[in-house]
Formats: sequence, C-alpha cells, structure tokens
Amino acid sequence: MKPSRGAPYLLSAPALALFALMVLLPLALTALLSFQRFSYEAGVQPGFTAAAYATVLGDSWYWEIFARTGWIALLATAICIAIGVPEAYILSRMQAPWRSIFLLVILAPLLVSVVVRAFGWSLVLGPAGFVNRFLEAVGIGAVRMLYTPIAVVVALVHVMLPFMVIPVWTSLQKLDPMVENAALSLGARRFTVLRRVVLPQVLPGVLSGGLIVFALSASALAIPGLLGGRRIKMVATVIYDQYLQELNWPLGAAIALALLVVNLAIMVGTQVLVESAYRRRMGT
Repeated sequence: MKPSRGAPYLLSAPALALFALMVLLPLALTALLSFQRFSYEAGVQPGFTAAAYATVLGDSWYWEIFARTGWIALLATAICIAIGVPEAYILSRMQAPWRSIFLLVILAPLLVSVVVRAFGWSLVLGPAGFVNRFLEAVGIGAVRMLYTPIAVVVALVHVMLPFMVIPVWTSLQKLDPMVENAALSLGARRFTVLRRVVLPQVLPGVLSGGLIVFALSASALAIPGLLGGRRIKMVATVIYDQYLQELNWPLGAAIALALLVVNLAIMVGTQVLVESAYRRRMGT
C-alpha cells in the first residue's frame, strides 16, 4: 500500500504549528506594532503609519548604531574563527578520554548565565581588575577597558566561541585522516595539507559557525548592556531602551525588524558567496 501524498505534511504538522506559534506569530505581531502610531502623551495608538521606519532611516544616529553593531559582531566573529578553527582541529585529533574532557571545557561557558559571565568580565577588565593589575605589575600601567568596545568584543568571543568550535569539529569528524596521510606520503608539507585538504573540507562548518556567531553577536543584549554601558550603544540595547524606558514600542519594533532584515541579508549573501566559491573549488 502506497503512503498518502499528504502523509509528510501530516507528520510535520505539529512542528509547523509550533514554528508558526513561536516564530511567525510573534514576528507578525511585531510587524503590525511597528506600523502603529505613538505619542508620548497618549502612548501607542491604533492606526497605520511608517513614521517609525522613517525615524530609523532618516536619523544618522541609528545608522551609526547599526554600523557599530556590525563591526563589533564582525570582529568577534573573525576572532572566534581564528581561535575556534585550530581549537576544533586539535580537539578532533585528541584521543579518549582527553577529547571528552576538553569538549566539556569548551562547552562549560554555556552552562553559566550570560549575565554572570558579563559581571565576571566586568571584574576582570575593571580599573582594579586582574588585567590592569597585571599591566601595572609589568610596568605598562592601567588601561581603560571597561565600557569600551574592547570589553564587549572580549566577552562576546568568550560567549560565542563554543558556537564556532562545535560546527567545525562536526565537519572534521567527516574527514578521513587517511587523506591527510596520503598527502603527506606524496611529499606535501603540513601547511599545504591544511590549506589544500583540511580547510576546504571544514569550510561549511566555518561558514555555519561564523553565521551563528555573527547573528548572536549582532543581537546580543546582556553583554553590551553590562560591559558597554551607556556609552557603547548597540542595536539590542537601543531596542531595550525604546521598549522599557521610552515606552515607544512601535519604534522599538521597527528597529528590531530592521536588525532582523539586515542580519538575514548578510547571512544569505555570505552563504551564497561562500558556497559558490566552495563549489567552484571542489569542482561541483
């Protein structure tokens, strides 16, 4: 007996319903909210207006916020790639039980609240923190790091690094070590093997991890709010201020949707470019 054509849809209906309830419905309500009217005297009022989007697009201050968010997220992603890819490669070459131990160490930061980690970094990078005490001990002198982009980037790298290591490590699990040994036996140098054999194989994992890190860094709230303070504004902190301090919910919704659109455009564009280059390189 042949299965019904509608069977796959019936089987996926609970997941689709949950996705619609948890993702699509909040996005639709946020989009509707962004087009409502607002005044500080009467609050949110029913009606249709694009004033919130006009405010975001017409004010250079918001453009500066988006630019700052972009380069901080991009820098955090680049550092995570520089640290996470070699770390994942070393992890993939470890033997039991060390592999499990170091994998647990890599995943350990995910077991601690982001707020707790942000407060921990504020103590480490503060004027009387460990880093400044070390710099004073070696004769360099104290450096102002708290409430600067440096503190935000450092904390973001610490939080996001596992999201880079795991996809790359997963890609390396599919790589046959005998391929590397064959290249070495044919006279290829270790760096050539890494560049011509290993790197093309792990590029999908690097792409996945990089997109995840960039998206999470661009939308981070706790770390920029606690380590950036009032001076280093990012998009998520501006949305927070509009919702809970200014009570301008339509403007906050418009900024949130603008961040979503920019994130999606960057992620889709990067994926298309990298995948096309990967296919050309692999001859597929």
